[in-house]
Amino acid sequence: MASGYYGRVLQLCFLLFIMSNVMFKAADGHGWKKKQLPKPCRNLVLYFHDILYNGKNAKNATSALVAAPDGANLTIMTGNNHFGDLAVFDDPITLDNNLHSPPVGRAQGFYFYDMKNTFSSWLGFTFVLNYKHHKGTITFNGADPILTKYRDISVVGGTGDFLMARGIATISTDAFEGDVYFRLRVNITLYECY
Repeated sequence: MASGYYGRVLQLCFLLFIMSNVMFKAADGHGWKKKQLPKPCRNLVLYFHDILYNGKNAKNATSALVAAPDGANLTIMTGNNHFGDLAVFDDPITLDNNLHSPPVGRAQGFYFYDMKNTFSSWLGFTFVLNYKHHKGTITFNGADPILTKYRDISVVGGTGDFLMARGIATISTDAFEGDVYFRLRVNITLYECY
């Protein structure tokens, strides 16, 4: 009887050992050893400048609210951390943080504010680049917790010089003027380049 008991205890210990290894592997996705990131194949730093239409700046505006909470004015951001506001944009991209520098392309896409309790948005956009060093597109998407100094969003694809690019874009708010103007610094690190 004692040998049967010890046999079952050993089987149970073995089963628990196997299950803990499976659960550990499932929890972090890598098992015992995390995969090393490959060396980046390309790095770019670009700036894009967003000027939100406010009813008075139609000539200079590069973005506009296209949806807002029920009854909201589409020329003024809503209160409550702008929750529910959706804007589309066609912003100039520059190599430095000067709005009046020659543009090297356009940032085209949308952002919407998605949290009531803090400033946070979700971004989906493409850099359309057309200058002597780079021609093609880079597509990005991801959450943007605006009050965090540095935020990472995914590089999910590209065309031309950036064909099927994959990587990370670290964005930071370089400047803002109320709800009308902001400038983002975008540090793009690509890990897949073709």
